[in-house]
Amino acid sequence: MRNFIWILLLSISTHAVSQHVGELFKSMPSELLPGVAESSKTLLLVDSGVTTVPYPLGEIKKLTQSSHYLKIKTSDAGTTQLKLLSIEGDSSIVCIIKTVCTEACDSHISFYTTEWRKIENDRFLPEISSEIFFDSSKKEMENYKYAVSLHHIYPISAAFSENGSDLTLTFNYKTLLTDDQIEEIKPFIKADTIVLKWENAAFRQ
Repeated sequence: MRNFIWILLLSISTHAVSQHVGELFKSMPSELLPGVAESSKTLLLVDSGVTTVPYPLGEIKKLTQSSHYLKIKTSDAGTTQLKLLSIEGDSSIVCIIKTVCTEACDSHISFYTTEWRKIENDRFLPEISSEIFFDSSKKEMENYKYAVSLHHIYPISAAFSENGSDLTLTFNYKTLLTDDQIEEIKPFIKADTIVLKWENAAFRQ
């Protein structure tokens, strides 16, 4: 009953899923994309062939755009993805993925209503950690605990496709480990990528 009431309240507070992601990008709060003026956002989105606009930290570049998805490059190392996800009836939420690629790519995922009110991740997303890439059936094997214990150097990146709502997680461990460490860890890893399906208003493995 609590979940039903929560979804009902969220549905009331969100716009129809037919809303274009470009409209949301233009109304995106400045703290989520510092230094980018609304005029620059408009230039980036209009169908004029303009894909790059200047801003105080350099240039912002449009990489991919559709009615429900936008991916922009915010720096040499950073990208931001906006995705409209349907939840209940004709309502939707916004998923934002900010990724920084230095030594390895690492992502931060957050959710908002279409009025940019923050929603806690656990409503839609299971806990994401390096352990979801490991084969738990091998827990009793020697060195399994060592492999899992290196969590502080296990960056995970997340990405949508242009047209789909499923989320692909990539385990970017190899660039931060030595060859010997990689060889020790590989036997315990079930996959370097995992796809989370968007089903019944949540991502599910």
